[in-house]
Formats: sequence, C-alpha cells, structure tokens
Amino acid sequence: MLLPQLTMSHLSNTTSEFPIFLLTGFPGLEAFHIWLSIPFFLLSTVAVLGNSMILLVVILEPSLHEPMYYFLFMLSTTDLGLTLSTMPMTLGVLWFNAREITLDACIVQLFFLHSSGFMESSVLMAMSFDRFVAICRPLRYATILTDSRILKIGVAIVLRMLISLCPSLFLIKRLSFCKVNVLSHSYCFHPDVLKVACSDSRMNSYGGLAVLILVTGLDTPCIVLSYILIIRSILSIASSEGRNKAFSTCGSHIGAVAVFYIPWIVLSVVHRFFHKAPPFVHPLLSNLHFLGPPVLNPIIYSMKTKQIRRAILKLFQAKLREF
Repeated sequence: MLLPQLTMSHLSNTTSEFPIFLLTGFPGLEAFHIWLSIPFFLLSTVAVLGNSMILLVVILEPSLHEPMYYFLFMLSTTDLGLTLSTMPMTLGVLWFNAREITLDACIVQLFFLHSSGFMESSVLMAMSFDRFVAICRPLRYATILTDSRILKIGVAIVLRMLISLCPSLFLIKRLSFCKVNVLSHSYCFHPDVLKVACSDSRMNSYGGLAVLILVTGLDTPCIVLSYILIIRSILSIASSEGRNKAFSTCGSHIGAVAVFYIPWIVLSVVHRFFHKAPPFVHPLLSNLHFLGPPVLNPIIYSMKTKQIRRAILKLFQAKLREF
C-alpha cells in the first residue's frame, strides 16, 4: 500500500512544462448547469447584439460623429471584449463540461479579459472628462475635444493597458505548475492562476497589486473629482430647467460607472468577508460582474440618449424599406 501512496504523492508534486488547468463551473450546482446556461446564454446574446448595435449606429450615423459617441464606441468595444473573453468558456463548462485549458490559452484569455476590464475603467474616466468639459467649459468643448485629441486619448488608453498588463502576464510564464491545476472560476483569472503555482509567485502578486492600484487608484479619484466639479457647476445654474438638462446629460455615464464599479465592490467585499459562503457564490458573482456592464450599458444609453434611440430607429426603418 505504501508504493501507490508514494507514487500518487510524487505525481501530485511533479511540475509540467505544459500544464493543464481545470476550469470550475458552479460547485454544488452541477445538476443545474444546463438550466444555469440558459440565462447566461441569453444575457451574453443581449450583450453582443446590444453593443454591436451601438458600434454600428455610431459608425453609420453622421450625427453621432461627436466626442461623446466616440467614447461610447470605445466603451461598447471593451464591453464586447469582456463578454467574448468570458462567456464562451463559461458556456463550454456548463454545456459540455469542457474544463481543460492549456497555460498558453489561459494567458491569452487572461490578456483579453483583464485588458477589457482595464480599458473599460480608462474609458469611463475619459467619458467623465468629456462630461466635465461639456458642462463646465461648454464654449470650449469643440476646441478641447477635437478628433485628433480623442484619437490620442484612445491610443493612450491602449498603450497604458499594454504597459500595465503585459509584464504581469509574461511573469506567469516563469512559474512552474503541477500537472493538474483546478481553478475556482469558469475562466482563467489572474489571482486563481497564481494560487495553483508550485513556485514562488510573490513577484506576480506584487505586480498584479501594482497594476490594480495604478488603474483603479487613478481612474476612480479622477471620476469622483470630475463629478464634484460638475455638480458644483450645475448647482450654480440659476434656472431649475437648466440644472435638470445638465444633470440629464450625465445620467447615462453615471449609470455606466455604477454598473461597472458597484458589482466590483460587492465582489471584493464577498471575497474578503464571506469566506464561509457556499462555494458557488464566488464564481456566480464573478460571472455577473463581468457580464453586467456589457448587458446594461447599451440599454442605459439607448433609454437615456435620444440621439442613440433615433439612430437605432432610423437604421431599422432603412432595413425595413429594403425588404
């Protein structure tokens, strides 16, 4: 009996040059995976169709070729990235129990997932600057937010993401892993990968923390500061009609900020303080955290922005005439 035990112990501690990771669905709810896949599939379909529609109308409708809608175009692009980087894997686990993923495929998925999240935060910060200029400096809006400047902002967002994220992902390649590594989500997640490493991953953890502080530690205060200045400017408007109109121009962006940051805060609180929660709670909340903004942002902007609604109706009417 001793020999098999030693063999199993040796295998479990043996590292592999080509490690395989096992994705996890929702522990304890395996019998309901097919049923859970239905709302996830419907929500991901809504996210893909909604954001694709926003991208299409911004491209095709000349009246939407303005700074606010260029930033909305960037937001919808990042939302598509969030959906497409997580939902195919989640649905694969729920539908086919397709749990295995290689290290290289995991790193590619990590790149698209975290790059989309980082860029979404950056775009929301840029949109708060757009709203600040529109309300606090309306006469200089066209001269400050020119097409070339918006292009530079977009390039800066991408470069910032690459400089922040790529070193952390390259550091994963230097880690060694056991032959079987069980992750706690239905997709690769950076902290999950570090937990199953057989070698010292402290450098990776410090790098990930530095990136998190660099992104959220800069973006969130800038968004808050923008709205403090916006609110102060709005309150100085004499007429109530003018104040309401100014507030309404910020409604969509405030909604987008809320659906991005509130689930992230809730998820952080649950991870830190609710260790005894059922095992399916953490992966379920994580999936909803990454799926919420892509689903809700197109709905928010379609409901709160007349120009978007008109452009969508115009597009549908044009298609109906073709038939």
